[in-house]
Amino acid sequence: MTTTLMKTAYACLALSFAISVLQPLQAQSFGDLAAELQARQVAPPANETPSNTNWQQGTYGPVMPNKPMLNPADIKPFGSELFSGGFRGIRADGLNPEYKILPGDQITLRVWGAVDIDRIMPVDAQGNIFIPTIGPVQVMGASHSQLDGIVRGAVRKVYSDNVSVYTNLQGVQPVAVFVTGFVNKPGRYAGVPSDSVLYFIDQASGVDDQLGSYRRIRLIRQNQTIAELDLYQFILHGQLLHDQLQNGDTIIVENRGPVVTVQGDVGRPYHYELHPQQLSSNALSGAAITELTQLNAGVSHALVRGTRASGPFANYLALTDFATTPLNNGDEVLFIADQHENHIVVQLEGEFLGQSHFVLPRNVTLQQLLNIIPIEPMLTDFENISLRRNSVAERQKQSLDDSLRRLETTYLGAPSSTAEESAIRIREAELISQFVAKARQVEPNGRLVVAHEGEIVDIRLQDGDIITIPPRTDAILISGEVYIPQSVVFVPGKTAMDYIQGAGGFSQHADKKRVLVVRQNGEVRNASDVTLRPGDEILILPAVSTKNLQLASTMTQILYQIAVATKVALDL
Repeated sequence: MTTTLMKTAYACLALSFAISVLQPLQAQSFGDLAAELQARQVAPPANETPSNTNWQQGTYGPVMPNKPMLNPADIKPFGSELFSGGFRGIRADGLNPEYKILPGDQITLRVWGAVDIDRIMPVDAQGNIFIPTIGPVQVMGASHSQLDGIVRGAVRKVYSDNVSVYTNLQGVQPVAVFVTGFVNKPGRYAGVPSDSVLYFIDQASGVDDQLGSYRRIRLIRQNQTIAELDLYQFILHGQLLHDQLQNGDTIIVENRGPVVTVQGDVGRPYHYELHPQQLSSNALSGAAITELTQLNAGVSHALVRGTRASGPFANYLALTDFATTPLNNGDEVLFIADQHENHIVVQLEGEFLGQSHFVLPRNVTLQQLLNIIPIEPMLTDFENISLRRNSVAERQKQSLDDSLRRLETTYLGAPSSTAEESAIRIREAELISQFVAKARQVEPNGRLVVAHEGEIVDIRLQDGDIITIPPRTDAILISGEVYIPQSVVFVPGKTAMDYIQGAGGFSQHADKKRVLVVRQNGEVRNASDVTLRPGDEILILPAVSTKNLQLASTMTQILYQIAVATKVALDL
């Protein structure tokens, strides 16, 4: 229901956007600004960083290379999680209302009234109990719940009046069952007759993942197959029906049948085994796989790869066509969400009027959207707009990880020729390890600078973009390695050093040569290269405490990289 409501809301926003384009807004907007301001703001469309949305291929959502495909050897058979010891952990006494009485079981019988009987009676080899003055009573094959009625009926045939009967099954005889075939530890295992086949297979350490079948398991008694079991029915529907086990029964796990490997946009990749009935009825088709697989929302196509009589085979099919496509043993099926999406969702944050989410045609540019956004020019710093983009954040994170990996590779494995040098290396290794651990926790914001010196680059918007329209402010923020980080009123003519002195000066860990100015539009500049403006943030980076100049330079470069990506001076 939540998804339906969201789709409805987005549809309404899209309609609002279309109406806004056709009808001029009453409130002032970016489009209402003076022509010369517009001309100064707008620059030609730029070649921005591509997102993960591959419109050229009609793929909506992550392109498959971003989701690594598993090696088929690393994929488990469907059902392999069954036998991890859960069926043999807690034992019961085997007594339940459906238990079938067998020779050797012990039955407590108490009769009082017209006759008194109180004794424990074994079930003999013929399946009878012998009751004095009554005779033999057949109980073998009767259920525990039926026992009392059978014995009561036999007693009342002789003593029809003034007699009461009580029966109780004292215990059951253990059985030994052979488990063989394609299991990990074939053998003879003990249990009780009411135990499930799963209990005995679990004792044999489960089905062999490489060779055994989860769909062809036979229960044999006296050289006759009395049950054929399919564990998929138990996994999917909780059904596993078979007769009560007897001493000497054999459970055989057959060899694995035809297998189709499934991965891609699915809940979990598995090797799925096809049932023999599907083979005999020539029903080995895509429909059999989609019935077993939990597909993710939006899946529309399937890529089938395998081998046919003519050689290697591959076919890319819509989901409806895949249902009727014949499959062969060893085929691989890759489910893909490959749909044409004509709209994107873009969000606004900051100082503006009206709605914050827009559903837009996918070819809309930043300026086209800004032209319909109502603003208060006196409250909005419309010349310092910026944009946050997921693909930019991913690339910033990847670049940071690469830099940290190079730092570890270069310095942590460096050899030492003397004891003194070894001690220095140890201290450097501790510094690097702590630094890398902190740096890896940094999450870049994906800020894309689209405004510079009053000009706004008219880039095409992408799904998930967040456009920041900052408010006008009269404050300057001083943060990082100063004694009193603070926000103060902007005073024209003051330099970065003036503000730093007002914040208590540099801390003892400050790198006095690394003072940055972060603009509201996301730009990060050296303080010595710019004139301060209202809304700027003065950011002082920490100094790297090592005498290794090359290491200090590398770590300082990474600190700068983090400051650009997050507007944060990482504390060393």
